[in-house]
Amino acid sequence: MAGVSNLNVRRWYIAVAAIVMQLCLGTVYAWSVFKGPLKITHGWSETATQAAFMLHIFFLGTAAAFGGILVDKKGPRLVATLGGILFGLGTLLAGLADQISNLPLMWVGYGMIAGLGNGFAYVTPIATLTRWFPDKRGLVTGLAVMGFGAGAFFMGQIGPVMLAAFQTVDPAGVLVSSGVAKTFYIWGVVFFVAVTLGAQFFANPPKGWLPDGFTFAPNVISDAASLSFGQALKTPQWWMLWLILFLNIAAGLGLISQLSPIAQKLYSPLLEPGLTEKLATAKLAWAGGLVVAVTSIFNGLGRLGWARISDYVGRKQVFLVMFATQVVLYLLLGAGLVSNYWIFMLIGCYLLACYGGGFATMPAFAADSFGAANIGRIYGFMLTAWSVAGVVGPLIFAQIPDYALFVAAGLLAVGLVVTVSFRAPRIA
Repeated sequence: MAGVSNLNVRRWYIAVAAIVMQLCLGTVYAWSVFKGPLKITHGWSETATQAAFMLHIFFLGTAAAFGGILVDKKGPRLVATLGGILFGLGTLLAGLADQISNLPLMWVGYGMIAGLGNGFAYVTPIATLTRWFPDKRGLVTGLAVMGFGAGAFFMGQIGPVMLAAFQTVDPAGVLVSSGVAKTFYIWGVVFFVAVTLGAQFFANPPKGWLPDGFTFAPNVISDAASLSFGQALKTPQWWMLWLILFLNIAAGLGLISQLSPIAQKLYSPLLEPGLTEKLATAKLAWAGGLVVAVTSIFNGLGRLGWARISDYVGRKQVFLVMFATQVVLYLLLGAGLVSNYWIFMLIGCYLLACYGGGFATMPAFAADSFGAANIGRIYGFMLTAWSVAGVVGPLIFAQIPDYALFVAAGLLAVGLVVTVSFRAPRIA
């Protein structure tokens, strides 16, 4: 009995380690804070600078897919440790890329290496916690990925302060260094230490272990009856869940990639007349960073809230509500009916709550549909939807900014139709 009790306690230590790791990993969503300074300092184009973020998300999803396979084969500690090393190293290289004004190095460092590390470290807590918490799948995956959503809050607040502290200008007032390099150097070390240390807490539960008194609900596939990765992939339901995840992510990532610029544009009429260019720029940067930070809180809270709600009303019902409400709000934004900075922030909070809620609810959705025994591979490979959406969403917003919000609404409308059509697979 003491052993069972110890396992019940141990799983919560793993949950705490997962949250710490995800807080570090989620700072990627504050990319828009750094994008503007990089463009100004180096003269890089919008699409070229945005490519670092798109590559990061692409390699994140790709690494998560293969990382899920490795978690099932080699265990979670090894995969998460590898992720921490790569994520820290990639961030350091991004700092060097800014320092020497090397755009390809930014793509390789921040885009590929840090993205791979993010994916390996991201999928590990998800796959591990669904096994440790069959009784609270929605809650615990929500807690874990809440950290990922909230990571951008801290970076959205701290990042602009660090940039201002580290930037340098020449005697003529021209910006020489944006401060991105020193900021990334510091955070690269923090990421390396925090993620790799958190990884040491991870391990799978003993085979057949269940929490005291827990039994699986009739509509949920038990671990013993779980489908293999190959079996799950042959069902239309797996591909429907992939598409649902892709559509929700593509719309959300597109908005996230432009949060700070949109917010600054809406805030500019609120600037006091007569401000110097430097002070006006600083205030606009603050306004953009504030929206990134506040909406990131709701990205995190939405992951916890929607996932927990799904424990009571069902995963499908949660996605139906999220898709339907987002369609309306994206259409309002696209039609230009929201011109107030503060109202935009409020709508952004809800949209990012739905974006995050999709990430938190989908692991439990997949585990309910296919069982948790092979969830590392089944859900990990499903995160290739993130890879594709990480390119599609931001690219749409970068290439056709005037119509991007309408396209996002269309993607979400398709997601609503697919969700309505979803029926759980029948297991013989």
